[in-house]
Amino acid sequence: MKHRIVLWTVVLLGSVAAAHGQTPGNIFQATLGESGQRTAELSTEQLRGILADKSAVVLDARPFREFAISHIPGALNVAAKPGVPMSAYVSDVAEIGRLLHGKKETSLVLYCNGPYCGKSKRLAEELLAGGYTNVRRYQLGIPVWRALGGVTEIESDGLRYVVANDRTTVIIDAREADVFRSGTLPNARSIPRSGVLEGKDVGEVKRAKDDGRLPMEDHNTRLIVIGRDAADAQYVAEALSREAFHNVAYFGGSFQEAQAALRP
Repeated sequence: MKHRIVLWTVVLLGSVAAAHGQTPGNIFQATLGESGQRTAELSTEQLRGILADKSAVVLDARPFREFAISHIPGALNVAAKPGVPMSAYVSDVAEIGRLLHGKKETSLVLYCNGPYCGKSKRLAEELLAGGYTNVRRYQLGIPVWRALGGVTEIESDGLRYVVANDRTTVIIDAREADVFRSGTLPNARSIPRSGVLEGKDVGEVKRAKDDGRLPMEDHNTRLIVIGRDAADAQYVAEALSREAFHNVAYFGGSFQEAQAALRP
C-alpha cells in the first residue's frame, strides 16, 4: 500500500506539471490528468469545497458493501445496474434518476477506488448517454483521499461486517472515560473527545500512542471511531488522521446505534 501511495503521488505531480508546464506547489490541487476523458476531473481541494458548500451531489460509484464500510462523508450510493458482472460493475443510472427526481442538469461528482479503478469512468459514460449534462469525477478516489488526510464514514452494515471479518480493526470509543468504563463495544479502546487537543503529539492522542492504545507499529491498521454522536466521532477521527493513520473511519450515528448494529 505504501508503495502505491508513493507511485500515485509521483503520477499526480507529474500529471499536473505536464498540464501546466510547471511543478505544482500543492498536492491537494492535483488531478490524475488522463487524456481522452469526456468528463472533467476534480482535485481533492475542489472536492472538499463541494462537500463543504453542498454544491453538487457526490456519488460513490462502488458496490454498497464497500460504501457501507467506508465512504467519503456526504457521499451517496445507489444499487448496481442489473445483469452486469462484478468485474464490470457500474451503478444503476435509473436509480440515480430516482434519487435526483429526474433532474438531469444536477451537478454530479463521482468517485471510486482511485486511479486504477474504472467504476467512475463507466458510470460517467452511462450518465452522459442518459442525458446528464454536468458530470465530473474525483478519479483519485478513496485511496488518495485517505492518503491526504481524509477520514471516511462507516455505516451500520459496514460496522457489522468489519467487526465480524477483520480481527485487526481497532475500535476507538471517544466518549468520556467514566462513561467508557460503564460499558463499551467489545475490545474498544478509550480516547475521550475532551482530551483530544489541536496540534500533533499532544493530549490524549499522544498518551494513546505511547501506551499502546494506538497501533504505532502498523499505521495501515483500520481504525473505527465511535462517539456519543457523529460529531464527536468525526472530530477524533480527523485528529487521528493527522497522526499519519490513513485508514480511519467514524461511525455516523450515536453510540447506542453502534451497539444496536452489533447485537446478534
